[in-house]
Amino acid sequence: MREIRYLYLVVMDAFYTFLADDGWAIASHIALSTLMALFPFLIVLTSLAGFFGSKELADQAAGLLLQTWPKQVADQLSSQIHEVLTTTRGDALTVGAVLAVYFASNGVEALRVALNRAYAVAEPRRWYWLRLESIGYTLVAAFTSLAMAFLIVLGPLILEAARRHIPLIVETNQHFLNVSRYGITILALIVALFVLHTWLPAGRRRFLQILPGIIFTMVASLISGIVFGQYLTRFANNYVTMYAGLASVIIALVFLYFTAAIFVYGGELNAAIIKSRLPHGVSLQAAQSLEPLDSQA
Repeated sequence: MREIRYLYLVVMDAFYTFLADDGWAIASHIALSTLMALFPFLIVLTSLAGFFGSKELADQAAGLLLQTWPKQVADQLSSQIHEVLTTTRGDALTVGAVLAVYFASNGVEALRVALNRAYAVAEPRRWYWLRLESIGYTLVAAFTSLAMAFLIVLGPLILEAARRHIPLIVETNQHFLNVSRYGITILALIVALFVLHTWLPAGRRRFLQILPGIIFTMVASLISGIVFGQYLTRFANNYVTMYAGLASVIIALVFLYFTAAIFVYGGELNAAIIKSRLPHGVSLQAAQSLEPLDSQA
């Protein structure tokens, strides 16, 4: 009973802090920033893939990016994404691509604002260093997406070579591709969440301190995606009749809004757990400081 009561108090503390920190408004900011950053990010992806000689990698990477989205949401954006990925541009890795990187990094900045509020920390770093860091995260994400896409493309070739030597062990390519696509995407999301919670906001938190919020974010996002997908299966026409040509954008925005709210609450949950375990008189900000607690007393 004591554990259940503790869990209830922590969950409710995180919820009330979520409301006090304008969690719903922050979630809408993240959703809009993410949607606006999505297409510049795809432009960066296409430019980098073209630079390395294979624009098909960008299409594979975009497929991985949308792998965990509900099919009904991904299908709504597929035509627009395909148009972005197949459009030939002459500004690859020039001024246009630089601007695309800058605008794509806005999504990272929105996540930083959310986590700083959730962990109740003030940002001491200069704005230009933060922007450069966000751009760095954006480029790392683009290169990582292309690397994962390359593995997906290379997978069938490796299987075909292996089948010649161990035909009884290696199964069909399709089964391997389906498992690997989901596995690689989920692993990438977990790693991304660890990076975001560890280094994006000010201060520092240990692995076990951020683990509960990451688990909650993964599980709740999966459930939310399934429920929202089922809802769209039945009521997608409501968006079409209400928003006409904007239906695909609104559907993606609503999905991102709920996902962002889950992400923000995950940070609030971590902060509530950290706060519940602090010694008397130690603030949440001090617990996440880079300086030892003894030197702050």
